[in-house]
Amino acid sequence: MILVVLGPTGIGKSKLSISLAKKLNAEIINADATQVYKEVNIGTAKIREEEKEGISHYMIDVVPLNRDYTVRDYQIEARKILDNLISKGKNVIIVGGSYLYLKALLYDYNFSAETENFTYDGISNEELKERVDSIYKDNDIHTNNRKRLVRFLSHYDSTGEVIKNNEGKDKPLYDFKLIGLTAPREKLYEVINSRVEDMLCDGLVEEARELYERGEKRIERFIGYKELCKCFRGEIGVYEAIEEIRQNTRNYAKRQYTFMKNQFKGVKWFQVDFENFQDTIKKVEDYLGL
Repeated sequence: MILVVLGPTGIGKSKLSISLAKKLNAEIINADATQVYKEVNIGTAKIREEEKEGISHYMIDVVPLNRDYTVRDYQIEARKILDNLISKGKNVIIVGGSYLYLKALLYDYNFSAETENFTYDGISNEELKERVDSIYKDNDIHTNNRKRLVRFLSHYDSTGEVIKNNEGKDKPLYDFKLIGLTAPREKLYEVINSRVEDMLCDGLVEEARELYERGEKRIERFIGYKELCKCFRGEIGVYEAIEEIRQNTRNYAKRQYTFMKNQFKGVKWFQVDFENFQDTIKKVEDYLGL
């Protein structure tokens, strides 16, 4: 059996997956783009060793912060693990909030060969989008998604070919069930705000400062770290940085919901009871016949 646990940040995916893994004697594959990196622990809500309860976890703490790591890299490595577990007859639970990772792992999501990396510095998103549209008018890249715009143009300028790597994005390569966790947005935002407070108490500022002083540039891509880096540079105050972390995390959760609804079909959704999460677990177990 392959289960996929979906849901926005802070919803309880890890807690549910541990409980299900114990019932199913399953092993867990991480599909969170930040948790693959080493040393960013608190701000990524990375599961602690004692929280794993003896369950084997894969694709956590596998990439040094100074190494470039693509969705294609994740696809190759995670599929090797998944295929190996399947060959051994293991039950597998895939957990994560990085839904491009999930699409790349589980669906016929193909990537073109590596191309030269252009940055297009000094060119606005609007100008990039206009050029992409002139090359391939049927693209689905949003103007604000600079990363995809740059990748499209880098590939085109290197090879003269148009990236069309999502044609099989809705064709599953494995037999799996999708379990989704959801909650009223206002309640989830309360949980997110509380979670940020817990991270601060656990030492997020100290962890971020150590990495910042070491010159680890990649942390400025991660929520919880990039805001504190602005604080360390004197651009904003600590309280403003904390509020930005809360707001950016809430915005990220909203984007995750949008992606889930648009990109995944056949999800069985469960409303989370944060006051009695065991009841939520029971409902999922009943659905699965456990």
